[in-house]
Amino acid sequence: MALAEINFDGIPGPTHNYAGLAHGNLAAERNATHAADPRGAALQGIAKMRALAARGYAQAVLPPHERPFVPALRALGFAGTDDHAVVAAAARAAPTLLAACSSAAAMWTANAATVSPSPDTADGRVHFTPANLVSHFHRSLEAPVTTRILRAIFGDPVRFVVHAPLPAAPQFGDEGAANHTRFATAADAPGIEFFVHGASAYDTSAPRPARYPARQTLEASAAIARRHGLAPARTVHAQQLPAAIDAGVFHNDVIAVGSGTLLFCHEHAFVDQAAVLAQLGDAVGDAFTALVVPAHAVPLDVAVSTYLFNSQLLARADGRFTLVAPLECREHPATARYLDDAVASGGPLAEVLTFDLRQSMRNGGGPACLRLRVTLTDDERAAVGARVFGDDALFAALEAWVRRHYRDRIVAADLADPALLDESRRALDELTVLLGLGAVYDFQRDHR
Repeated sequence: MALAEINFDGIPGPTHNYAGLAHGNLAAERNATHAADPRGAALQGIAKMRALAARGYAQAVLPPHERPFVPALRALGFAGTDDHAVVAAAARAAPTLLAACSSAAAMWTANAATVSPSPDTADGRVHFTPANLVSHFHRSLEAPVTTRILRAIFGDPVRFVVHAPLPAAPQFGDEGAANHTRFATAADAPGIEFFVHGASAYDTSAPRPARYPARQTLEASAAIARRHGLAPARTVHAQQLPAAIDAGVFHNDVIAVGSGTLLFCHEHAFVDQAAVLAQLGDAVGDAFTALVVPAHAVPLDVAVSTYLFNSQLLARADGRFTLVAPLECREHPATARYLDDAVASGGPLAEVLTFDLRQSMRNGGGPACLRLRVTLTDDERAAVGARVFGDDALFAALEAWVRRHYRDRIVAADLADPALLDESRRALDELTVLLGLGAVYDFQRDHR
């Protein structure tokens, strides 16, 4: 049973903008109200996909969400004779709510879902749990459409299960694969699934951050492990260090990334970190390696500002790894020096590739945020009917689509422009045809 990891990258949407909506995401808060470049954001993401596909790494795409999301505006009491009037009413009365309903944050598909491959699950199917993202209103809007998109792509019930999101309550706050890592000693071996939470909803004696919210709960992670049918002996739970969350580490993937038998993390990533690493070592086996970056080499604030750990680890044929990092890691002397030394040491990192993803980075998302890892067998991949797997023809078609439909500048005032709603819907209508997804958006389902 041949298994391959496929990186499903999100495409930044036509309303990509900087509204500073996510409390605790320091980059998003710092860049609030700056002008954004949706076209540049999408083309930067596609360029990364192209480059990795050219190196032989399997790529696929997930589409943007419909924004501005008029059904949410109507649910909040904004009315009008048509959708343009609803947007105008929101712009007049509550521009912050219009910004929230225009967020293109679904581009960060690491938050889309938690995925357990078929070798790990009790029923031998690939399980998906779309994230409920209840910690922020603008992100909670994503869950129903993400579920619909995943079911359109992974629709074969013999091979796939796309669950409903967990109950939309703070006790089950779930942020998806940004807090989940899978380790495995071989491509076709059952994995060790590693869940990281920020706090426990019900254990008030456990430590918790004081300044920023802990978005992922232990209860959510445990529920996902149960519904995916994971063996307890092959499941590890750990807690983020509260001080790291208060320093801007709002998801685990801002402070740690793992793949295969390697965990790359900061020394201030987890509560009782030595015990967590020991438990992972026992579960994964002797091949497990933890590459722990000391704070004296890369201080916590530098790790957050450069997104050193919000990188992708890609396995190489020689058993080592390529690290796909943001360009900011080359520009900061501490992270550049650390990475150069790590590669020169002959350790697990063989090379570092950096990409210009500044449009995403300014909103708080690096390479790891932009992708959802889905590990499939050849038969499972063949069961996917949608045209989502990346090749030169699809990348060229996506680039042409972006250039036809996307603006190169958006500021807050532009969100009230009725033409932006029409432009976005035309773009998404065309994209669903290009990707063979069917009617996954509310405006399509309402009008057909």
